[in-house]
Amino acid sequence: MAASHLLVLVLALLSASAPPLTSSAATIGSTLTQSRTLSGNQTLASPSDAFRLGLFPASNRSRWFLGIWFTVSPDTVVWVANRDRPLTTSSSVVEVTAGGLLTLRDAVTNETAWSSSNSNSAGAAAELRDTGNLVITDSSTGAVVWQSFEHPSNTFLPEMRVGRNLRTGAEWSLSSWRAADDPSPGSFRYVMSAGSGGAAAAPELHVWSGGRKTYRTGPWNGVRFSGIPEMTTFEDMFEFQFTDDAAAGSGEVSYMFRNRDGSPLSRVLLNESGVMQRMVWDEASGAWSNFWSGPRDQCDAYARCGAFGVCDVSNAVVCGCAAGFAPRSPAEWYMRNNSGGCARRTPLRCAGGGGDGFYALRGVKLPDTHATAVDAGATMQECERRCMDNCNCTAYAAADIRGGGSGSGCIQWFGDLVDMRYVDSGQDLYVRLAKSDLPDAPKNTRRLVAVITMVVTGFVLLLVSLAFVIWRKARHSERATMLDAVELMSGECPTYPMETIRTATNGFCRENIIGRGGFGVVYKGQLPDGQQVAVKKLSAPENAAQGRLNEFMNEVVLIANLQHRNLVRLLGCCVHCSERMLVYEYMSNKSLDAFIFDERRRASLGWKARLDIVLGIARGVLYLHQDSRLSIVHRDLKAANVLLDAHMAAKISDFGIARLFSGSADRQETVTRTIIGTFGYMAPEYAMDGTVSFMQDVYSFGVLLLEIVSGRRNQRSFNLIAHAWGLWEGGRSQDLTDPAIRGGCTPGELAQAAACVHVALLCVQDCPSRRPPMADVIPMLLQQKAPARPQRPVVCSNDPAAAAAALAAQAEMMITGGNELTITSLQGR
Repeated sequence: MAASHLLVLVLALLSASAPPLTSSAATIGSTLTQSRTLSGNQTLASPSDAFRLGLFPASNRSRWFLGIWFTVSPDTVVWVANRDRPLTTSSSVVEVTAGGLLTLRDAVTNETAWSSSNSNSAGAAAELRDTGNLVITDSSTGAVVWQSFEHPSNTFLPEMRVGRNLRTGAEWSLSSWRAADDPSPGSFRYVMSAGSGGAAAAPELHVWSGGRKTYRTGPWNGVRFSGIPEMTTFEDMFEFQFTDDAAAGSGEVSYMFRNRDGSPLSRVLLNESGVMQRMVWDEASGAWSNFWSGPRDQCDAYARCGAFGVCDVSNAVVCGCAAGFAPRSPAEWYMRNNSGGCARRTPLRCAGGGGDGFYALRGVKLPDTHATAVDAGATMQECERRCMDNCNCTAYAAADIRGGGSGSGCIQWFGDLVDMRYVDSGQDLYVRLAKSDLPDAPKNTRRLVAVITMVVTGFVLLLVSLAFVIWRKARHSERATMLDAVELMSGECPTYPMETIRTATNGFCRENIIGRGGFGVVYKGQLPDGQQVAVKKLSAPENAAQGRLNEFMNEVVLIANLQHRNLVRLLGCCVHCSERMLVYEYMSNKSLDAFIFDERRRASLGWKARLDIVLGIARGVLYLHQDSRLSIVHRDLKAANVLLDAHMAAKISDFGIARLFSGSADRQETVTRTIIGTFGYMAPEYAMDGTVSFMQDVYSFGVLLLEIVSGRRNQRSFNLIAHAWGLWEGGRSQDLTDPAIRGGCTPGELAQAAACVHVALLCVQDCPSRRPPMADVIPMLLQQKAPARPQRPVVCSNDPAAAAAALAAQAEMMITGGNELTITSLQGR
């Protein structure tokens, strides 16, 4: 007896130092029976060896799990048995019991760590199939009594279902891992929702975090999910199947996909950040390629624009109200707090339907279907009539678009319309409005509006006359100032004639536009000597605050006196009448945000390139603060204002709101009454008190550093600082590394990323005196060592009110200052 215990102990010690299990582990076939067990580093292999089942280590080999992985990619685990109860060593036994249960037993303690949930079936056998499905079959009947496909982990494989059975209560859903190296259940779940209307509601897939929705696919429309138009581009690789048998028959509502013949290996992953990723195996590179992700952008964040709001990612200001609606709280809306949504301009009359009509909102992802009713057999004409006859019906749409035209079937919405956005090849949603709010409102309504307008016109004319006199005087003053500006700038940097700039940009042709924002428009051009340039044509003063003459002069005077490899180079300027233009060197690789926040391009920016960019930005900021002959605070350091040249070298741009300091030792800060900047990057003392100092740029650099490491934006819908703090405090800073590159990073590179997170948290300290100057930041980055321990930022406070107040202060002060955002979103400058 003592000898057997000693043998078990020796085996446990040996297994603790064993290498990670891979496809080279010993295989014992594809089937387990009562007479064949699986132990140690043994694995099951599916018949064609597409998948393996065995033990794998996690959390620095301190915990062991039973799982299934791709043979070609052993690190890609697709199913885990004992997620809630890991083993401490690899000393274990997987066996089929006499009662037909599949169990995982700790060989040291003899305790059962996991067991299948099937009923007893004597003579059962467990088999790993080529689909990746682990099944238990009754030996006498051949019937499947249990299968891993009905108990998913974080991965959705071909022929696996995601959904539920409304009759039996069975549910097949995904749950994320807690971290990249921790298979324990995480915060996110991917589930099928049939809506509060029960069997009659339109089903769709949701990602949940706790009790909060974070992402929604939109309802199935016969071809694809309404919010995922990309699915139509996958049809040559995958076959999609949606089953809605809720009203009759089996009661099943589910979605699955199959690989078409000749298609590569594929999977759909719910990662630890709550992002759905469709991955395809690239045999040429021996790596997984990310075909699609959701959420794909900020408009995919659930209810981004509130009730009756519509999100448009192509606009600088993404949220707008549907026709017939206006912001419920204009003050919050213009603060970019859109959670309150929109309200009707005119109440519905409802009675008899005579006072209402429908407006076609075209090309959208259909709203949340939590309160809907579906009739697959109704025509669109019947759908409109039913909605008009029901006072609670707020919109309707086609349930099935396979027949072309306006579609068939009927979905009706009752209550608020939430989570709408424009998508390519989107559907038409018919929104109920008061007839006076319809584009083709009755003539008597328009006549009433015209009469009111005429009454007001007389009073307005008086104001216009007075304004004209004031404008004439201001215009004369502006022209005098403009002449002074031309004389000043001719001494600061070269000036170009208007005709030269017009010719270079092909007459300011639309095809030459490479960016636009609050400042105006940026054109690509070519000077007579063949040099490519970016021409920044500022908006007229009356059209955009950021186009003001003083900010134009500020940028010219400052950047013309700055020369550094990490600052964008100003080649010259042009002043013609009221038009003002800046001519910069052309940047072929766009701005940094076009890489790190783009699902398809972020993977191309590996860790080494990211670290070089970080150091380049840091050196540029240090030059502004102390190494140039001028001491300058940039005040708007962000990813969109970092340009990348042909060699991916970082260059800081946009000095329109930069602030010049005298450079004296006793003047390290000042106070401004005009708060200008970008939410998420503004230091708290600047947002709340208007205090301008070098530490303001240090704070912005810290936020930018976290974004570069993680590939995620710091925004209202995702508090990146709080997320980074939680990981750092838990000793898991490496987990912040962008998942798009994390798998290809070496341990040394992951250590560098963790050091960057530490430095970034020091830079975003609430108190400016606790932030390191840029002269100290660069050595910390180079040496991968930060001597100080950061304190918990207030945005990470456990007190929700304190955290919310800190975040709201920035937006409140930006509105007070009259300028909410500085937008510099350039492409290919």
